[in-house]
Amino acid sequence: MGLSWAVAGVLWSLTIIGIPAGKQCFKIASLCFFPFGKYILAPNSTTGNFFLNLLWICFTGLPLALAATSLGILYYLTIIGIPFGKQYFKLARLSLTPFGSKII
Repeated sequence: MGLSWAVAGVLWSLTIIGIPAGKQCFKIASLCFFPFGKYILAPNSTTGNFFLNLLWICFTGLPLALAATSLGILYYLTIIGIPFGKQYFKLARLSLTPFGSKII
């Protein structure tokens, strides 16, 4: 998943308009590589964040959220993988609304 986010970040950063989305992708890629002990605060509800998140969902967010959700379900099927499944569900939620969310 981290590599998928890094590739998405590179693709978004090819244009000047996509650089803020690329920065978010790289932040989430680092979260994918080291997910434990980090929390995600809900996004601020501003008009700019809403439109950026809407644009994000249309192009990148939905496929990455579906991939994270499917991996989370697969990990939940095993007892040992439940902690990893929780982290993938956290990433799936962040995949849909990355703008305005804070990673602590």
